[in-house]
Parts: sequence; structure tokens; C-alpha cells
Amino acid sequence: MSAAQNIIRDLALREGFDAVGFAPADLGHEAAAGLHAFLDAGHHGDMGWLEIRAAERASPTSLWPDAKSAIVLGLSYAPAEDPLPKLDAKSTANISVYAQGDDYHDVIKKRLKTIARAMVEKLGGDVKVFVDTAPVMEKPLAEMAGIGWQGKHTNLVHREHGSWLFLGVILTTLDIEPGERHEDHCGTCTRCLDICPTNAFLGPHKLDARRCISYLTIEHKGPIPRELRPLMGNRIYGCDDCLAVCPWNKFAAAGREAAFHPRAELKAPHLAGLAKLDDATFRKLFAKSPIKRVGRDRFLRNVLIAIGNAGDTSLIEPTKHLLDDPNPLVRGAAVWALGRLMEPAPFAATAAAHTQAESDPSVLDEWRLATAAS
Repeated sequence: MSAAQNIIRDLALREGFDAVGFAPADLGHEAAAGLHAFLDAGHHGDMGWLEIRAAERASPTSLWPDAKSAIVLGLSYAPAEDPLPKLDAKSTANISVYAQGDDYHDVIKKRLKTIARAMVEKLGGDVKVFVDTAPVMEKPLAEMAGIGWQGKHTNLVHREHGSWLFLGVILTTLDIEPGERHEDHCGTCTRCLDICPTNAFLGPHKLDARRCISYLTIEHKGPIPRELRPLMGNRIYGCDDCLAVCPWNKFAAAGREAAFHPRAELKAPHLAGLAKLDDATFRKLFAKSPIKRVGRDRFLRNVLIAIGNAGDTSLIEPTKHLLDDPNPLVRGAAVWALGRLMEPAPFAATAAAHTQAESDPSVLDEWRLATAAS
């Protein structure tokens, strides 16, 4: 290992990172071809930002022509317990492991900046830092840097930390000796593909984001397609299924970073309480959380779908008041949820009382379809 690599590794470990690797600031043809195939097929859905900055994403040097090397850093957020059993508690919400603590963007970016400043002081050169909101393909870079490999679920897998690794990237003008590309160790295993509740995988390494629950609950802005709603269960923000079943997780100890440990109020919140959130209480509950970026209305859309899947009639009353919510996205989701929970006669009476005052075509369509289904 070179002197520069040792210095950077020591800086990274001092900041709490669990993995460090080095790669050229060039992804090559394969990663770019995969990105363009994904975009050409429309599998990115609403994520127009992927298409707008595709050229920069395909090559770090398109983003920053002076970059010569990439330092890729990983920080474990492995949970202390298997998240999958929570899917059986239908009246409580299932929040993805990564979102139960503080926002990783804030935590990691601050530490990347600390490392970058120290690099400039000790080694010279210029630096830029990136977390996954920037147009950098950190997972292919991590594979090139020898940190892990992209599993069949398209996420990075680490031999020690399994599927639970946040990634950050520092680009530098320094020419640092690269690591050795990590080999794929998935073998014939297809557990991650087989468990997907919405069949979002078209095959190994091929994801149609438009069917992915993480995309639907976080990135998608409109009503969630009706055929996918019953498949979402109580997952209200993200989905851990394909990550949680990876056999490599058996080597993963619980993440050490306290900022990512789950908040008590987000481990398994009751759906009835979440349905009562107004904008102020939403912002207060999810301060410093990545969940805050979806906003209260999209979040309640997700909660209401989980309510419709819960089969718990005690959730009818907390849902009814959302039929008068100012946002049509929330009102439409409330209609669907009540159509699943209520008996036909009382639901028809509720419809009669609300459809006359409803002016939004999408909500009226939800009433029509829900009434026909009941």
C-alpha cells in the first residue's frame, strides 16, 4: 500500500468509516452502457434527474475533468436484528432500516469534508466530495475500488458488512494507485430476486424501479399504481427485503455508528398515530431524518396504503378524517384504504357523503373504482 493510501485510510478510519478503497476516476464502458440501457427502457420512472445528468453520472471525469482518482468510503448501518419479521405486524409501519436513524447524507458528507480537508493539507491536490444525491455512480466505483461487488439486487455487497453499507466518494486530482476490482461472490443464489414482493427484478442486476417499493414510497410523486398497492404490505418508506435475505449478512455485526441506530419512535410506529400527522408534527417527528424529504402528503399516501393492507377495522376512524384532507393525493389514498377496510353498505354511504363535494378527477376515480370493488 502506498504512503498516500495509508494516510487516507488512517483518516477515514479515524472518522469512523468501515471500508476504504481506491479507484481510477473512470468507470469505463460497462457501467455507462448499463446506465443508458436502464434509462432507455424507462425503468427510472419519475427520476428524471438520472436522465438529465446521465453523461456526468456515467463518468466522473465528465463531472470533473481534472479528477484522476476516486476514494470510496463505506460506513455500516447493519441492523441489530432481522427486519423481515416486522412485516407480519400489519397495524404497525415498516420503515427501512437506513431511515430509522439520522439522515446519512448529512452524517457522511460532514465526515467526507473533514477527510478531504486533511488530504489537501497532507498530500496537496484538489478534492470534491459526493454522497448519493450527486451524479456519481458510487456502487460501480466501490466495486472497482475493491470494497465489494454489486449483487444481483444491484446493491453493493461487502464480505464483512453484507448489504448494509452507506457509500461516499471523494474525487481528487491526485494520481493514487488503484485497488483491485472485487470479484462477484453471489454464485447461483437468487434469494434477493425471489423475495421481491412486487417482482421488480427482470433478472440478475436488472431492476425496473417503477415496481420497486423503495422507488414507489420515496421517489414516485403521484398515486401509486393500484395493482401494486396490495403488494406493499406495511412498508411505508423503503423496502429491505432484497437486502435482508442476502446470505452474506450472516457475517455483519450491528453497525457501530450511533447516528444510524433506530430511534425508538421509528422502530415500529402504529399506523393510527401516523395517520394523524399534520405538516408541523410530521416535520417535528422526522427532523434530521431522510424521511422528511418526501413531505407529509406523500408520506401519508404511503401510510394509507399500509392501512388499507392491514385488515384492521380499528383503523377506519383514523382514516376517515383524511377524506377531507386538503391534498388530493392523501384523499385518494384514504378512499382506497377505506374501500379495503369497510363493509360495502357503510362504504357506499361514506361515498355518497363525500363525492358530491369532491372536485378532483383523480379522487373521484378512486371513489368510483373502490365502490365498484366493494
